[in-house]
Amino acid sequence: MLDSLRSRLLGWLRVPPQPHPPAGAPGSTQIFRAGRRFYQLRLAGWAVAQTATLAGILFSLWFFHEAEQIAQGIRSAKTTAAPAAITPSAEPPPKNSSAKSKARSGSKVSVDLALKITAQRMPWWMFRVITGLEIIALGGFSFVLVVTFAAVRLDYEQRWYIVTDRSLRLRSGIWNVQELTMSFANLQQVTVTQGPLQRLLGLANVHVQTAGGGGGKPNEENHESLHTAEFHCVENAPEIRDLILDRLRLFRATGLGDPDDQAPTAAPTGTAALAAAHDLLLEAAALRRALIG
Repeated sequence: MLDSLRSRLLGWLRVPPQPHPPAGAPGSTQIFRAGRRFYQLRLAGWAVAQTATLAGILFSLWFFHEAEQIAQGIRSAKTTAAPAAITPSAEPPPKNSSAKSKARSGSKVSVDLALKITAQRMPWWMFRVITGLEIIALGGFSFVLVVTFAAVRLDYEQRWYIVTDRSLRLRSGIWNVQELTMSFANLQQVTVTQGPLQRLLGLANVHVQTAGGGGGKPNEENHESLHTAEFHCVENAPEIRDLILDRLRLFRATGLGDPDDQAPTAAPTGTAALAAAHDLLLEAAALRRALIG
C-alpha cells in the first residue's frame, strides 16, 4: 500500500523514481543514500513542529470557549460591570510562598484577565465564528499532517548519490528537483565536513568541487569558478571520499575522457579503403626508392 501511494505521489509530482546513472563503464556504478539517522532527525523536527501547532490550536479553542462562557454569564446577569468589577482580585500570596508558586499565580491572573477582557469586548456572534474557524483549522491540520509527513519521507528517499568510474550524479528534492552531474575530468577537491550534531549521530557531508564555467563563486587561490556538489548526511563519508579519490587517480592515470566529448570517426570502407591502401603503398614505394638511391 505504501509503495503504491509513493508511486502515485511521485507520478503526480512528475518526479522519476530514480535517476539514470551517469557516463561510466558497466559494473562501475555505486549508489549511496543519506543516513537513516538523518531521516530520524528530520522526523523529530517535524514531530516537534506539528505538536506545537496542535497545542496552539487547542489552546485557542479552550481560550475562546472559556471567554464565551464568561460572556454568557455577564449577559445573563444583565449587569453593567464597572472596570473594577471585572478586574480579577488577586490575593497576595503568603510571605513564605516560593518563587514557582508566585510565577504560577501571576500567569493564572494574566489568563483570567485576558479572558474577562475578551468576554466583555467581543460580540457574542464572534465566538461562534471563531469556533467554526478553529474546527476548520483542525481539519486542515489533519490534512497538512499527512502531506508534511509524506514530504519528509519522500525527501529522504529521493536523495540519490551515484558514482561511476568517469563521473558522479547527485539528485535531491521533491518540490524543486535538483540533479547535478560532474565529470572527473574537472574534479579538483574532495572534502569531508562534520558538525557537532552530525558527530553525535555518526553522519557527515562529502563536498566535491570541480572547475567549470558559468556560475559559482571565484576561488581566491586559483581564481577559477568552482561547482560544488554535496553528499549530504551520509553514514560512510570516508568510504565515499576514498572511492572518488581512487577512481580519480585511475581516471587521470589512464587518460580516460568523457565519451560524449569524443567526436565519432567513421572508418573508411569499400572502394575508399582500397584507394587509401593503394595511395599508402605508392608512398611507401617512393620512399623506399629514395632511400636506396
